[in-house]
Amino acid sequence: MSVLTPQDKDFPRWYQEVLSKAELAENGPVRGTMVIRPYGFSIWEQIQSRIDKRIKAAGAKSVYFPMLIPESYFRREAEHVDKFSPELAVVTYAGGKKLEEPLVIRPTSETIIGEHMRRWIQSYRDLPLMLNQWANVVRWELRPRVFLRNTEFLWQEGHTAHATQADAADYTATILETVQRDSLTNELAIPVICGIKTAKERFAGAMNSFSCEGMMRDGKALQLATSHEFGQNFAKAFDINFLDTDGKQKYVWTTSWGMSTRMMGGLIMVHGDDNGLVVPPVVAGTQVVVILVSDDTGVKDVANRIKDQLVENDIRVELDDRFDISFGRRSVDLEIKGIPIRVEVGLRDLAEGLVTLVRRDTREKRQLTIEAAALDVLSELTQVQTDLLRNAVARRDELIVDCTSLREAREAARSGWARIAWALVGTGGEDSLAEDGLTVRCLQNMDGSVPADSQDKDLVAVIARAY
Repeated sequence: MSVLTPQDKDFPRWYQEVLSKAELAENGPVRGTMVIRPYGFSIWEQIQSRIDKRIKAAGAKSVYFPMLIPESYFRREAEHVDKFSPELAVVTYAGGKKLEEPLVIRPTSETIIGEHMRRWIQSYRDLPLMLNQWANVVRWELRPRVFLRNTEFLWQEGHTAHATQADAADYTATILETVQRDSLTNELAIPVICGIKTAKERFAGAMNSFSCEGMMRDGKALQLATSHEFGQNFAKAFDINFLDTDGKQKYVWTTSWGMSTRMMGGLIMVHGDDNGLVVPPVVAGTQVVVILVSDDTGVKDVANRIKDQLVENDIRVELDDRFDISFGRRSVDLEIKGIPIRVEVGLRDLAEGLVTLVRRDTREKRQLTIEAAALDVLSELTQVQTDLLRNAVARRDELIVDCTSLREAREAARSGWARIAWALVGTGGEDSLAEDGLTVRCLQNMDGSVPADSQDKDLVAVIARAY
């Protein structure tokens, strides 16, 4: 019997129980902050390191900017400050006295990075300038929820400057596909629908905003990544210009893009089941646990041999020899934590030259010979990753309904996602959907591809309830 509340009985409660019992994270002392525990952070480190490699492969260089930003920087781009004002945390006192100018705690870094881009860019030779930083940000959240909506969270934010609009648009598309969609799909095993945001949902100060939307097991949408074309809005606000090859001064074209610890929430809610977390092997902090059933010398020798073989094959593996805890309790704990595979080593199996492999996703057990155990585990890890993605795609597609009227779309989006011609929705329909807690998550072309502009003809709206 599961030690967790079943998902179909109370999904939010299930989510909170997984956070706690899988030892992922807990609330911090200030409302909306979180403490990410070692096991949870081991997963985040795997996600982060893989995304970082993709970002570097796309040409961006790592930087770090201060988290305290002069308030005056925000006021240079009117739309930006208007949108972020309710979310800003501002320092007015420091060193025992009132500051001459308030300092905003970083909610995002377009303004401070724009100021320094102005200093670093002089001519076309300095372009494109492609930067990325991993940092924490603070946005005062009224309804916080760990990993999903935090006052403080971790993320990466990329910021680039280009000589032409076409170059900026191409780079934004590259990030959307090769960094965001690919990492979510192939590493977190989360299938996403990518598209362009409506004017209402567009990021403050952006010309175009794009997103990757994932469907959770309860049918709601979670925005997992965003990328933005700012045109020349920030370039003009911060006077970021360059001397072009024709000898004329021109403003640059800028972009920004990011992914955050919200992905951890997505991973939990896409793959988790009534027995706890299920972690895709690629991003698992621990991919395999070799668990000793008995405190016997022969059992220990075989367990250590299998562990060493897995380590030699670059598998992240741990040995569980906690004999002060019952085998049943240890197994349940590992299942709640979602360890992809556990290998059980016991005297009875060893007498026949066997060990037992248990898959977390299917909970299936099968016996392996000791000699073949390491190679079989490697193969099984690949299969688990493949199956998790395939099953997530199937669950998502089952809950997407193509609709021909706004009424039909509203009904379908109560329990899943609706796809409907954007022409049948429009800004008026978008406002009416909001009254029912529904949003247009993104717009796509008819074939599911990402449009270059939200004004393109024959677009399809994806409508859902969202976290």
